[in-house]
Amino acid sequence: MTNAAESSEIYDLFVIGGGINGAGVARDAAGRGYRVALAEMNDFASATSSASTKLFHGGLRYLEFFEFGLVRKALIEREVLLRAMPHISWPMRFVLPVHGEMRFDTDTPTSRLLARVMPWKRGQRPLWLISLGLFLYDHLGGRQILPATRSLHLRTGPEGAPLQEKYTRAFEYSDCWVEDSRLTLLNVRDAAAKGADVFPRTRVSSARQEGGHWVLTLETTEGRTRHCRARMIVNAGGPWVENIVKSVARSNTKEAVRLVRGSHIVTKRLYAHDKCYFLQGTDGRIMFAIPYEEDFTLIGTTDCPHPDLAAKPTCTDAEIDYILDFANTYFAGELSRDDVVWTYSGVRPLYDDGASSATAATRDYVLTLDRSAGAPMLSVFGGKITTYRKLAEEALTQVDEALQQATLPWTAHARLPGGDFDLSERDALVGKLGAQMPFLDAFTIRRLFRQYGTECFTIFAGVERIEQLGRAFGSQVFAREIDWAIEAEWVRTAEDFLWRRSKLGLRFSPDEAAGLDSYIRARVKRSDAAPSVLA
Repeated sequence: MTNAAESSEIYDLFVIGGGINGAGVARDAAGRGYRVALAEMNDFASATSSASTKLFHGGLRYLEFFEFGLVRKALIEREVLLRAMPHISWPMRFVLPVHGEMRFDTDTPTSRLLARVMPWKRGQRPLWLISLGLFLYDHLGGRQILPATRSLHLRTGPEGAPLQEKYTRAFEYSDCWVEDSRLTLLNVRDAAAKGADVFPRTRVSSARQEGGHWVLTLETTEGRTRHCRARMIVNAGGPWVENIVKSVARSNTKEAVRLVRGSHIVTKRLYAHDKCYFLQGTDGRIMFAIPYEEDFTLIGTTDCPHPDLAAKPTCTDAEIDYILDFANTYFAGELSRDDVVWTYSGVRPLYDDGASSATAATRDYVLTLDRSAGAPMLSVFGGKITTYRKLAEEALTQVDEALQQATLPWTAHARLPGGDFDLSERDALVGKLGAQMPFLDAFTIRRLFRQYGTECFTIFAGVERIEQLGRAFGSQVFAREIDWAIEAEWVRTAEDFLWRRSKLGLRFSPDEAAGLDSYIRARVKRSDAAPSVLA
């Protein structure tokens, strides 16, 4: 890291926060020719952006809150994003069983309206209303790639096999899966490839005004301190957005975030097919049960207040029991804590719109521009992973205005690293990779392509024998891949690789993980150089 404050160079834009929103803004700005820096106090996507439900979705349940604009925006984005990253995102079908026990969240505008006009249906989610919601879901976003909703008879199809016999009818609709932490990383990598300076594990400890610029103090986890200047700040601190405004920039804001913990559990695989379940609870909440990493099922999420940022979000015993009880009202096989192989939890920084409950709080984003101190600061409140690219575009509109520049949007038709192929070519490319390295099992070939896309053919160029892959660490992970991840993807610990660059932490033993960590730390120490992104 250079000491920018002691040089003549000044950043146009300094982005604070290496989650999906900060990464998206940095990439968009760098692609428009701005001189950009991005700082993240930990590893990229180490908080909320690696703890989502892993979906690009319009948010079917948000229709009950009359969030039609948000749903439309998200539905349009699904297919834009699907084209841009077909290795880390792909279509999925969602099965929504219907039954008389299903209930509204009674705080939704739709439930209150229905209670007035049909008081005998108070609290119920009638079949016609679900049908109407799915009709809107199919048509609000101008769907082109994804198939439409259809009805299912659960007793005659494979979708009903894992469910209790009382569930006989269902709807099936489309949304998309996404590897959330890799999405964030690929945006950071693309920003760096377009000229952005990227500072992982670097905290912005202060930002002050001087001569019409921001002077920022940066502190690395190794204890080094640097300073740099910027014409404008984008505060994409996620859960820490308010703290950055008030404690780092020492400014005031009327805007606030509502911190909500969302927890998930991962179990052994619960069913054979590759579709997801949209589960409606008797308490008005909803859950997803999603095929995960081929051998597991992901179930979540909860909505619990999490007011203390100093407390690391964890899936509590009460949340585990709640999710298990929820799932057990649907699945024929009784789930217990013995079936849970992993849990994770993240804090959603929802924009505080004064809603009476966490569930009712808006999932849309709000961008606030503060010029009161001189140099501008744009703060990002709220948002969801599906609309990150649109958020970045809207942020750049405000950046252009603040910096008196005229730039053009470009990301709607741009591919992320490794995603330069059509979805229809995916199986053929996986076959090509398998033919090149027949000594790796089929799961590993699929995993590598899901992780790196067409970059696999760069990472493993010239590999004809397994010996050329180097040291084996477990689960067919070899030094060739790890060395590339260290150099190109800022991997500094085994945790970075096993839980954010991949989800191989589900398959590695503690001894294997320790061996991998020792290798990574020793190699990083030997190199003693900043990471670079490969062309």
